[in-house]
Amino acid sequence: MIMKTSLIILSLLYIVSVVSGQNENDKYAKDVKSIDSIIKAYYDVFSGSKDDPWQFERDKYLHAPDAMITRIDEDGIATSHSLEAEYVTVLSVPREDFYEIELHRIVNTYGNLAQIWSTFEIRTNPKVPSSLRGVNSIELYFSEGRWWIASWMTQMENENKLPPKYLGGD
Repeated sequence: MIMKTSLIILSLLYIVSVVSGQNENDKYAKDVKSIDSIIKAYYDVFSGSKDDPWQFERDKYLHAPDAMITRIDEDGIATSHSLEAEYVTVLSVPREDFYEIELHRIVNTYGNLAQIWSTFEIRTNPKVPSSLRGVNSIELYFSEGRWWIASWMTQMENENKLPPKYLGGD
């Protein structure tokens, strides 16, 4: 009887730990199952109101351990840094309402590689369009049963307007 009761208790403890012990892989696995899901998560992690918490854990899960970020300024000067350096920059200023909305996407794939051209708009209200637009070039690879962001580059639209192909036209 004691053995049976102990076995039942151990079984229940195991079930509770499996159900409640959600780890990082379980929490964010849906974000990396497909190209579409990882790109949606990429935009979602930094979009939100000033009262929303940062989603650094989720963002880090999307990126490869050695992912690089490159920003191209209006003069064509590129500056690159790590994901951790991006967080330092983000945390150095107060959080404001910020929504990066994807407008159009072009996907090119070969084997386990994917290159994404993603046009976006920056808004302070998710329902109100703005004129702050740019293009992200996002490089992905598929490994270990999931997609990883290897790197991304971004450039804001300036006097050189975005070509129609990046806005869904021909």
